[in-house]
Amino acid sequence: MNLWKIAWRSMEQRALASWLTAISVSFGVALIVTVLVVHQVVDRSFRRGAQGYDLIIGAKGSALQLVLDTVFYLGQPVDLIPWSYYREFTEGRFVPAVRVAIPICTGHDYKGFRCVATIPDMFERLTYLDNREFTFWKGRNFYLENYFEAVAGYIAARKLKLDIGQEIRPTGYGEGGKSQHEDEPFTIVGILAPTGTPIDRAIFLNLEGFFRCEAHQLGPSYEEQLLRESEFRVVEHTDTSAHPTPCVQENDSVNGAAEPPSAASDHTAEAVPIVAEKEEKRRLSAILVVSDIENNPQLAMALPRVVNEEPFAQAVAPARVIAELFDGVVGNVQKVLLILAVLVVVVAGIGITVSIYNSMSERRHEIAVMRALGASRGTVMAIIIVESILLSLGGGALGVIVGHTLVGILSPTIAEHTGVIVSALDFQLTELILIPGLVALATAVGYLPALTAYRTDVAKALIAAP
Repeated sequence: MNLWKIAWRSMEQRALASWLTAISVSFGVALIVTVLVVHQVVDRSFRRGAQGYDLIIGAKGSALQLVLDTVFYLGQPVDLIPWSYYREFTEGRFVPAVRVAIPICTGHDYKGFRCVATIPDMFERLTYLDNREFTFWKGRNFYLENYFEAVAGYIAARKLKLDIGQEIRPTGYGEGGKSQHEDEPFTIVGILAPTGTPIDRAIFLNLEGFFRCEAHQLGPSYEEQLLRESEFRVVEHTDTSAHPTPCVQENDSVNGAAEPPSAASDHTAEAVPIVAEKEEKRRLSAILVVSDIENNPQLAMALPRVVNEEPFAQAVAPARVIAELFDGVVGNVQKVLLILAVLVVVVAGIGITVSIYNSMSERRHEIAVMRALGASRGTVMAIIIVESILLSLGGGALGVIVGHTLVGILSPTIAEHTGVIVSALDFQLTELILIPGLVALATAVGYLPALTAYRTDVAKALIAAP
């Protein structure tokens, strides 16, 4: 009979004590597994939260605050940037370095869930988590021409019980988080499929409708301005008694021949400044930019430097800021939790020592018989250490199962409250370190009772046996 079988038989004889010892080890291992799995998934989710774009263009200020507001929809915008600056990325000087530019406005919410105003390209041209495309669990993306349409993230829709066709009224907040105004109603036309990113916990509004809300305009609505100007021009040019001769501007002549302007041409000329004035009043929280690294690598790499030289704007690489945040804050929390989990396992290991050591008085006769049958002191010592290893590995295997089961049970709650999707099958390579670690711990804690077995006096043990 080999050492493993002898150790196993010894554990069977003390089944209750062995089970309690293994369970104490499993608690510590389960805690380690849970920390490793959740940390790894959260780390992956955090770092991939902004993978669909590589730059965030925002106002001067805290880069961390800009990332928290834009990527994780936390806090308030740093400041606002003019709409005309966004045009630089779609029609102006930055176009050669940019593949996609998505404008967003934040600072509103609906019943505790952040509302983000953007354009349909947010879900048509951007990706998430390793270039996955956005899909819709229900409905469709909002249309640019349908101003008051909205799309809800999966978790936001579930928590708020939103459905297709339902209307919501986003609320704007001012300083101190106090409610300032309630916007016009937006109709939910789509619910995004789960993404495992902060997008699941947000509601996305049509940016054009957001700007057309009365609370976001200065003075009369733009349509009213256009209508008022149009009516005024028509009256002005049809009243021939008041103006028998049309007024001719210097630039109205072609090759020296003057032509009187018509009412239609005058309306068009006046409408252009009004539309320009409309866009001048618009402000954005940030612009999500996908650099054109493939076609213009030099221009794309120089873009952050050029933007940061602007007096009012900054370019932030969200991946770098998130990595610094995670490594500096969340990473330290993980270290503390791992230290606590390791201490639990060490305490459980001490329990193995106590369990085996207390059973040594009952084993003296067994050890003496083995020695009388020819077993060496080293063999007896090895049996005790093997038993300690079996208890540790058995408890470790049970702990791995319990840990992953616990992750699976808590995954719906974690997803609902954080937007992070975890699974009971999310195994991490770092878990393999547990095997040699448990063997080393078992060898260390089993050494004392093994040494006691090694020093057992055979003659005295046989004489003292009943």
